[in-house]
Formats: sequence, C-alpha cells, structure tokens
Amino acid sequence: MDASVLLRRFPITWWDLLDILVVAVVVYEVLRLMRGTRAVQMAAGMALLTVLYFASRRAPLQTVNWMVRNALGYVVFGAIVIFQSDIRRALAHFGRAPFIRALVRGESADDSIEEIVTAASTLSDKRTGAIIVLERAIGLRNYIESGIPLEATITHDLLVSTFQLASPLHDGAVIIQEDRITAAACFLPLTVNPALTRELGARHRAAIGLTEETDAIAVVVSERTGAISLALEGRIERGLTPDQLRGRLKDLVTERRPTPRRERVTGPM
Repeated sequence: MDASVLLRRFPITWWDLLDILVVAVVVYEVLRLMRGTRAVQMAAGMALLTVLYFASRRAPLQTVNWMVRNALGYVVFGAIVIFQSDIRRALAHFGRAPFIRALVRGESADDSIEEIVTAASTLSDKRTGAIIVLERAIGLRNYIESGIPLEATITHDLLVSTFQLASPLHDGAVIIQEDRITAAACFLPLTVNPALTRELGARHRAAIGLTEETDAIAVVVSERTGAISLALEGRIERGLTPDQLRGRLKDLVTERRPTPRRERVTGPM
C-alpha cells in the first residue's frame, strides 16, 4: 500500500507523535533501570509465560492455558512484593528527572554543601575520621539499610557530633539523600583495586569501593592526617582545601559538570 494512502487513512497529528515519544522515553528508562538487576530475569519469565499463553490458545493445550491464566495474576502480585525496593527506586529515579529537579531544587543544595564543607573542615582540624556520602542517580538503599536511620536535616553540628569517638554512630558512613541525612553508621564495600597506594586506609578504600559500584560522591576525612579527600567513579582526589571541596561539590551536585577522567592526588592522606 502506498505510504500517502496509508497516511490519509490513518492521519498522524502532533499529539500522536508526542504520545509515541513519551511512551518511548518511559520504556527506555524502564529498560535502563532494569539492566543489571533481578528484574531482567523476572521480565524474561513473564515473557515466557506470555508466549506460552498465546501458544496454548492456538494449539489444543487446554491444561497449559488454564495453568498460565491462573498463574499470571499471582506472578504479577508476587513481582510487586519481591521488587518493591526496585519499584521505589524507579519512581524516585523518575522524580529526579531534570525538569522536575529544576522545579523543586532551589538554594537547598547550596546550603547543604556549605554544611558539609563546614563539617569536613571542622573534622579535619580535629583529625576526626569521617565518610560523608551523597547519593545521586543510583539509589543507595542497600547501604542505607545496613546503618541506623536518622532522617534529619543536614547541619554541620550533627555531622561533626556523629563522627566523634564517643558517638555510637561514628564507625561507618553517613549517607545523604535529597538534602537529608538519611542514615549513619552505614557499611560500605571495600575496593579491591590492586593499583591503589598502600597509604590509603579502610575509610578511603570504602569510599572508593562505593563509587566503583555507584555514581555517589564520598567525602573522606583522614583520622591520621586530617586531610580531606573526595571519591568519585572509583577515583579519589586527595588533599583538598575547604574551598576546593566546596567548588567540586557545587560542580558535581548543583551544576552537574563532567567529571575529570584522571585521578587527582595532591598532598598527604
């Protein structure tokens, strides 16, 4: 059939194109979120059941058709229960879309960065070890659940007091989500990169290990020297001043500039 005849029979408007575009974006984001998770195997199982359902309708396989029809409802319900954390992460991901984040994110990010920098500077002067993690696009729920929930406003006093040796929450990392201190005393995975210098202690290796698996930002204060470091994408920038830390966090959190593709190592740990 000629394309012009087909278009006249089924006229396409701008609303139709917008409809297709929105559906394509949603499907793409869902597939991107599913990649590398357990949902991939679940989707494959659902696809297999769907194929069996239609095949059993065409072929005289009444028992298979009955079994699939009765199982589909339970499978969908079970998927919702099993993957509730992934569903929440997906909804949170859509909620962090650029056009939504631009509407709800004002000066709170700058205020949070200032509190983090002040806390890091204070901890550095006192030579108190600390790890402060900032969540970005990839959720950190697994690590948050390993710690103690706080759900508190970001203040430098709270961050400093959390990492004092007398505090029961000092051993571990503080994780920040959307300008809130979500949890403290969180356990992070240690990197196994053999190329790292032996000078790096457990805190720095934990920060690097987390950023190897996620896109989070980790601010580390050395207990031995008081030096401030920033870990990102499996690399670490060491010996930062408070002003340098403030600039890097604003670049990464507020302005979302590209990350340099080299490891920056300055000063002692």
